[in-house]
Amino acid sequence: MLKRARIIADFQFGRGAGRALFPEDTTYSLSKTRRLRYLFSGKERIATVRASDGLLTLSMLGAQRLHALFPQPRLRIVASDEAAPFVVKGGNVFAKHVLSVDPEVRAGEEVLVVDGNDRLLATGTAMLAPEEMLQIKRGLAVSARKAAEH
Repeated sequence: MLKRARIIADFQFGRGAGRALFPEDTTYSLSKTRRLRYLFSGKERIATVRASDGLLTLSMLGAQRLHALFPQPRLRIVASDEAAPFVVKGGNVFAKHVLSVDPEVRAGEEVLVVDGNDRLLATGTAMLAPEEMLQIKRGLAVSARKAAEH
Protein backbone atom coordinates (compact mmCIF):
# COMPACT_ATOMS: atom_id res chain seq x y z
CA MET A 1 0.00 0.00 0.00
CA LEU A 2 2.87 2.40 0.74
CA LYS A 3 4.25 1.72 -2.73
CA ARG A 4 0.85 2.58 -4.24
CA ALA A 5 0.72 5.86 -2.28
CA ARG A 6 4.21 6.79 -3.51
CA ILE A 7 3.24 6.06 -7.12
CA ILE A 8 0.17 8.29 -6.80
CA ALA A 9 2.29 11.10 -5.28
CA ASP A 10 4.96 10.84 -8.00
CA PHE A 11 2.25 10.95 -10.67
CA GLN A 12 0.40 13.86 -9.08
CA PHE A 13 3.28 16.08 -7.88
CA GLY A 14 6.37 14.90 -9.76
CA ARG A 15 9.22 12.44 -9.38
CA GLY A 16 10.53 12.17 -5.83
CA ALA A 17 7.32 13.35 -4.17
CA GLY A 18 6.31 9.83 -3.06
CA ARG A 19 9.48 9.19 -1.05
CA ALA A 20 9.46 12.72 0.41
CA LEU A 21 5.81 12.51 1.49
CA PHE A 22 5.77 8.90 2.67
CA PRO A 23 9.02 7.69 4.32
CA GLU A 24 9.31 4.10 5.55
CA ASP A 25 7.67 4.84 8.94
CA THR A 26 4.42 5.97 7.26
CA THR A 27 1.28 4.17 8.41
CA TYR A 28 -2.06 4.05 6.63
CA SER A 29 -5.69 3.15 7.12
CA LEU A 30 -8.16 1.69 4.67
CA SER A 31 -11.72 2.69 3.83
CA LYS A 32 -14.69 0.39 4.39
CA THR A 33 -14.21 -0.83 0.81
CA ARG A 34 -10.61 -1.82 1.68
CA ARG A 35 -9.04 0.95 -0.39
CA LEU A 36 -6.15 3.11 0.73
CA ARG A 37 -7.62 6.20 2.42
CA TYR A 38 -5.43 8.00 5.00
CA LEU A 39 -1.64 8.16 5.38
CA PHE A 40 -0.05 9.09 8.70
CA SER A 41 3.28 9.97 10.28
CA GLY A 42 2.78 8.89 13.87
CA LYS A 43 -0.67 10.25 14.71
CA GLU A 44 -0.49 13.19 12.28
CA ARG A 45 -2.16 12.87 8.87
CA ILE A 46 0.08 13.44 5.85
CA ALA A 47 -2.49 13.00 3.09
CA THR A 48 -5.87 11.56 2.16
CA VAL A 49 -6.65 9.62 -1.01
CA ARG A 50 -9.78 11.14 -2.57
CA ALA A 51 -12.42 8.53 -3.33
CA SER A 52 -13.65 10.51 -6.35
CA ASP A 53 -10.44 10.36 -8.41
CA GLY A 54 -7.83 8.48 -6.38
CA LEU A 55 -5.55 11.52 -6.04
CA LEU A 56 -4.14 12.98 -2.84
CA THR A 57 -5.23 15.93 -0.72
CA LEU A 58 -2.52 17.22 1.58
CA SER A 59 -2.44 18.08 5.26
CA MET A 60 -0.05 20.84 6.36
CA LEU A 61 2.54 18.14 7.14
CA GLY A 62 2.30 16.85 3.58
CA ALA A 63 2.44 20.40 2.22
CA GLN A 64 5.57 21.14 4.30
CA ARG A 65 7.29 18.04 2.95
CA LEU A 66 6.57 19.00 -0.68
CA HIS A 67 7.52 22.63 0.03
CA ALA A 68 10.92 21.43 1.29
CA LEU A 69 11.39 19.04 -1.65
CA PHE A 70 10.57 21.23 -4.64
CA PRO A 71 12.27 24.58 -5.33
CA GLN A 72 10.24 27.67 -6.10
CA PRO A 73 8.00 28.12 -8.17
CA ARG A 74 7.04 24.41 -8.32
CA LEU A 75 3.44 23.78 -7.12
CA ARG A 76 3.31 27.28 -5.63
CA ILE A 77 0.90 30.16 -5.79
CA VAL A 78 2.34 33.35 -4.31
CA ALA A 79 -0.22 35.41 -2.40
CA SER A 80 0.21 39.13 -1.76
CA ASP A 81 1.42 40.34 1.65
CA GLU A 82 -2.01 41.96 1.98
CA ALA A 83 -3.77 38.57 1.72
CA ALA A 84 -1.22 36.49 3.69
CA PRO A 85 -2.67 37.15 7.21
CA PHE A 86 -6.11 35.95 6.05
CA VAL A 87 -4.77 32.90 4.17
CA VAL A 88 -2.68 31.75 7.13
CA LYS A 89 -5.87 31.73 9.23
CA GLY A 90 -7.73 29.58 6.70
CA GLY A 91 -8.99 32.13 4.18
CA ASN A 92 -9.17 31.47 0.45
CA VAL A 93 -6.95 33.21 -2.11
CA PHE A 94 -8.68 35.46 -4.61
CA ALA A 95 -7.29 36.17 -8.07
CA LYS A 96 -6.52 39.82 -7.30
CA HIS A 97 -4.11 38.69 -4.55
CA VAL A 98 -2.08 36.28 -6.71
CA LEU A 99 1.40 37.68 -7.42
CA SER A 100 2.82 34.71 -9.31
CA VAL A 101 1.98 31.09 -10.02
CA ASP A 102 3.74 27.94 -11.23
CA PRO A 103 2.84 27.82 -14.96
CA GLU A 104 2.54 24.00 -14.73
CA VAL A 105 -0.39 24.16 -12.28
CA ARG A 106 -3.79 23.18 -13.63
CA ALA A 107 -7.24 24.08 -12.31
CA GLY A 108 -8.39 21.42 -9.84
CA GLU A 109 -4.87 20.48 -8.73
CA GLU A 110 -3.52 20.50 -5.19
CA VAL A 111 -1.24 23.54 -4.67
CA LEU A 112 0.89 25.22 -2.01
CA VAL A 113 0.09 28.84 -1.13
CA VAL A 114 3.16 30.86 -0.10
CA ASP A 115 3.95 34.51 0.62
CA GLY A 116 6.55 36.62 -1.18
CA ASN A 117 9.33 35.10 0.97
CA ASP A 118 8.28 31.51 0.07
CA ARG A 119 6.85 30.92 3.56
CA LEU A 120 4.15 28.24 3.43
CA LEU A 121 0.73 29.70 4.28
CA ALA A 122 -1.75 27.00 3.25
CA THR A 123 -2.56 24.12 0.93
CA GLY A 124 -5.63 23.92 -1.23
CA THR A 125 -7.10 23.41 -4.67
CA ALA A 126 -6.39 25.69 -7.63
CA MET A 127 -9.73 26.90 -9.00
CA LEU A 128 -8.33 28.71 -12.06
CA ALA A 129 -5.61 28.14 -14.65
CA PRO A 130 -2.34 30.08 -14.08
CA GLU A 131 -3.06 32.61 -16.85
CA GLU A 132 -6.53 33.28 -15.43
CA MET A 133 -5.16 33.84 -11.91
CA LEU A 134 -2.77 36.48 -13.22
CA GLN A 135 -5.08 38.19 -15.73
CA ILE A 136 -8.50 38.39 -14.11
CA LYS A 137 -8.93 40.38 -10.95
CA ARG A 138 -12.11 38.77 -9.65
CA GLY A 139 -12.99 35.37 -8.34
CA LEU A 140 -11.55 32.55 -6.30
CA ALA A 141 -8.04 31.44 -7.31
CA VAL A 142 -7.34 28.87 -4.55
CA SER A 143 -9.84 27.16 -2.28
CA ALA A 144 -7.74 26.74 0.89
CA ARG A 145 -8.10 23.43 2.71
CA LYS A 146 -5.51 23.61 5.46
CA ALA A 147 -3.78 26.71 6.79
CA ALA A 148 -0.54 27.08 8.72
CA GLU A 149 -2.31 28.22 11.92
CA HIS A 150 -4.99 25.49 11.97
